[in-house]
Amino acid sequence: MINGKRVAVVMPAYNAAKTLENTVRELPDIVDFKILVDDFSSDKTVRLARELGLSVFQHGQNYGYGRNQQTCYREALTAGADIVVMVHPDYQYTPLLVSAMASMIAYNVYDVVLGSRILGGGALKGGMPVYKYVANRALTAFQNFFTGAKLSEYHSGYRGYSREVLMSLPLLENSDDFVFDNEILAQCIYFGNRIGEVSCPTKYFDDASSVNFSRSVKYGFAVLATTLKCRLQQLGLAHYRLFSPAGRKLMLDYHALSSAGSDTGDQKRVRALS
Repeated sequence: MINGKRVAVVMPAYNAAKTLENTVRELPDIVDFKILVDDFSSDKTVRLARELGLSVFQHGQNYGYGRNQQTCYREALTAGADIVVMVHPDYQYTPLLVSAMASMIAYNVYDVVLGSRILGGGALKGGMPVYKYVANRALTAFQNFFTGAKLSEYHSGYRGYSREVLMSLPLLENSDDFVFDNEILAQCIYFGNRIGEVSCPTKYFDDASSVNFSRSVKYGFAVLATTLKCRLQQLGLAHYRLFSPAGRKLMLDYHALSSAGSDTGDQKRVRALS
């Protein structure tokens, strides 16, 4: 808890058994809820997560990174979190920054905080492939130009959100794929949420998750489309449910098909929601 605000860390997981323990061990003591949502992994992610004392939620099939995040945020808000920080369980981003990111929201400085790999110039030193770095810089410049924002990058998976932001955005209009991250940032910009950044060291290694080249290309084109939609909506030239105040939002009163366990460790088992 920080400044009377309850903090949740959510971890969208898929075959993260090799790196999960290192990630969890570095989470700071201020975290009130530690939640992992497993997107139908084939390894020992779920068993290990329970052994580590996490609240575990499972999808009944592989729905994708975006849908995983929807479940993460829904469960964190249902648990009573005021601040939700997403930490990838692949240990690519240091969990040690959770306190700093959550504090910026808890003290009402920002509504959204990003852990930026670009600030501080450590991306390439941390092993980011050159083509990803170049694409990151090019896409970020494109997005800043069209949205009017001034972010150092839009593509970090290390993010913190206030409860109010997650409740108000039409997140159920977003993609189930990797572009979900970019869509939620575009929504934050469109709806005027205050976005801050902290410099975050990153590391690329064999066991860290990574999107391959073909999916990176697909993601890049999806980012361009999202940005243009945002700009057209800003200009009043088009209207998309992605940026509509009436768009579908997270619902916290859904019914779990099955649940079991206690408040710590071996918790609920929840399938994906349509």
